[in-house]
Amino acid sequence: MQDKYPPSRRKFIQQISFAASGLLLADHIQLFSQTNKLYDMSKNIDSKGFAGKDEKGALVSWSFERRPIGDSDILIDIKFSGICHSDIHTIQGHWGKQQYPQVPGHEIAGIVSAVGKNVTKFKIGDKAGVGCMVNSCMKCESCKNGEEQHCETTGMVGTYGTPEKSSPTGITQGGYSNNIVVTEHFAIKIPENIELQFAAPLLCAGITTYSPMMKVKFKKGDKIGVVGIGGLGHMAIKLAVSKGAEVYAFTTSTSKVNDIKGFGAKEVIVVNSGEDLKPWKGKLDFMISTVPYAYEMTSYIDCVKPYGYFTQVGIPINGELTLNNTNMLFNRVNFNASLIGGIPETQEVMDYCAKHKIYPQIQIIKAEEINDAWKKVINKEARYRYVIDAATI
Repeated sequence: MQDKYPPSRRKFIQQISFAASGLLLADHIQLFSQTNKLYDMSKNIDSKGFAGKDEKGALVSWSFERRPIGDSDILIDIKFSGICHSDIHTIQGHWGKQQYPQVPGHEIAGIVSAVGKNVTKFKIGDKAGVGCMVNSCMKCESCKNGEEQHCETTGMVGTYGTPEKSSPTGITQGGYSNNIVVTEHFAIKIPENIELQFAAPLLCAGITTYSPMMKVKFKKGDKIGVVGIGGLGHMAIKLAVSKGAEVYAFTTSTSKVNDIKGFGAKEVIVVNSGEDLKPWKGKLDFMISTVPYAYEMTSYIDCVKPYGYFTQVGIPINGELTLNNTNMLFNRVNFNASLIGGIPETQEVMDYCAKHKIYPQIQIIKAEEINDAWKKVINKEARYRYVIDAATI
């Protein structure tokens, strides 16, 4: 039978037929040419990471699945993930019993590779990050006010280790991995002018120190003390200095003195005992402590002026700290604690650091070096934030 269409016309009809058949599948499958990947939006996403299998063992390579990409979700191909002391505390059961296997990591930076049909905040190819939480009720007053970390109903859903019905593993899995699926609201836009490896630590170390300092509304020239100069502490110095504060750094590590001065601290106080703190009694307007273990706090708190504020952001084993209440009666210092910050404030610190070129001091490591890096964090040897190159996972 003779073909009634010329070759060019026949080719056009074939192309139209192919496109039409593709549209019939559009509700379930989306093709993203920018990444040359085909995602079935109804199926789980294959993932690979490094997980803790129990409280005492080393992290090991682990293949698992993440939930399908929902209508309001984005898929991020992770490029870098920071190591936080909280990762160690969690996996080792310092804050309570855990479910395993569990992939830690809540300083996540990468590239958006897929978006749900209702997503408006991101497009494929955008730089995006995920911090310490991935969901909340979004209905209570705290959530409505941009303080999702203090969700009053369900509580915030942590980036790892939190029970989650939609997760194939039963709990959220974190950023020591090659990808993550997250609701777009809980993803942070990373400006083009900041590299991903520097953006990652801002999603915990940055916001955890930025938020309480902004809430005390310190003025230019105020004297701010920072206790514990590690991943969080060095960011506290940089952020406070950028806002015009005089920063006084308190450390037990003499090897960090020159580094700390380089971060902008006006003075470095090496603390061997409480005697070293007596000259500073009542001298500071505000003090923030990032120390992640129980320590003798009284002499540090005394460094703050009467009616000033001392904020503890480091969380020790089981959250237990000892305060001398009699001493607090006399120093009249307001003691409080702070978690992280909400999504709006996390976006704020990301934009602020990108604009003012405030970058964390980092060491990029391969995935195979994670366990060794954890030991160095515990031994105060990190300089100052380890960041995992996710390409090595």
